Amino acid sequence: MTQHSQTAPHAQAPGTLHELDPTQVHELLRERRAVLIDVREPGEFEAERIPGALLAPLSGFDPHSLPLDTDKRIIFQCGTGRRSAQAARLVLACGQLAATHLAGGISAWKRAGLAVIAYDPATGQLRQGPRAR
Repeated sequence: MTQHSQTAPHAQAPGTLHELDPTQVHELLRERRAVLIDVREPGEFEAERIPGALLAPLSGFDPHSLPLDTDKRIIFQCGTGRRSAQAARLVLACGQLAATHLAGGISAWKRAGLAVIAYDPATGQLRQGPRAR
């Protein structure tokens, strides 16, 4: 696990930003020990997503609305890891001691050969192939 200490903009006390690789996230999801939150926009989510991910677009993201009292780890995810790191930093700015995101986003997930749910935007049909499920 890669872990970086990052300071969120205007945060008083920085927490720790954890970055997990796709295989680590996949294992946590498989074991039902994590909740994956996709912070991309609805059109991106509808076209392609990681199975089981929940949508909470960064454009309207409110870190106070997260169920932080859960026993499951909350992991943020986006397309490349940039927006998910930003969402995690927003959580840290609210006083949480740690926040986690998927390093490399769904792009890294697919490069690791892990399944995604993908729809053809022209037809609305489920895409077939090794990475679509």
